[in-house]
Amino acid sequence: MTESPWSRPVRWSDLGRGPSSVGLEADAPTRTRIARALGLPAIARLKADITVTPWLDGARIDGHIDAQVTQICGVSLDPFEAPVTDDFMVRVVPAGSPNAAQEDAEDALLDPEREDPPDVVDGDTFDIAAYVVEDLALALDPFPRKPGVTFEPPADATPESPFAVLKALKKSPPE
Repeated sequence: MTESPWSRPVRWSDLGRGPSSVGLEADAPTRTRIARALGLPAIARLKADITVTPWLDGARIDGHIDAQVTQICGVSLDPFEAPVTDDFMVRVVPAGSPNAAQEDAEDALLDPEREDPPDVVDGDTFDIAAYVVEDLALALDPFPRKPGVTFEPPADATPESPFAVLKALKKSPPE
């Protein structure tokens, strides 16, 4: 993953203690950084409930996000508030893990319904807040429309070609 605008690292060594629950809430400067990173005008609220569970030699991250974002309507270009809620699950393993995916990308194209392979993470920590930001980005409506706005196609305003005018003159009888 690339550099995230929000970070909450978890140490691999803390996984041996069993499942742990974490509540995250982004403060105003963090929400501003996330909004900028996602191309949003603003984020009024971003909360996440995360459960981290040991999984093989890595971790399973289950999360629920609850956000209030400002998006730009694709029809009217007006900003509007939109709620975003989503659940996600990600598995992570440390670099060098025998449980990291060993298959090639072609196999993934053949079965889009299969589970995603675990993310391979370098270092002694993995970042749960970065996964919240990633899921928020995936949960956003890619074609946002302000409630009540409808698309009205423009009237056919194609100008008549000069050749059409000449053709009309050719059909009319001479005076």
